[in-house]
Amino acid sequence: MHGFLDVCLLGLLAERRDYGLGLVERLAAAGFEEIPGGTLYPSLLRLEKQGLVRTEREPSSAGPPRKYYELTPAGRAALAERVRGWAAFRDAVDAVTSVGSGAGEAGAS
Repeated sequence: MHGFLDVCLLGLLAERRDYGLGLVERLAAAGFEEIPGGTLYPSLLRLEKQGLVRTEREPSSAGPPRKYYELTPAGRAALAERVRGWAAFRDAVDAVTSVGSGAGEAGAS
């Protein structure tokens, strides 16, 4: 799951910085089922360790400080590369799954 989640997180953070719950809500609004914290936060930590995102804590009126995540220049470059890779993967899956459905077959009736 982390492969696709990393790409999605980088994409969301390319739009704007956000905190964990905000990212979960944006993923849900995009149609993803709720991503548990046990999946989300390790992905964000991995991206941070890779230098693709940076963090900053800010006070919150709703309780403890929030940890905001922001894309780095290296993160923007990684996003572009991973989107290309994802598109190639999607095309390969489409090619394989369309074989049995008759889609894309020459002379299919």
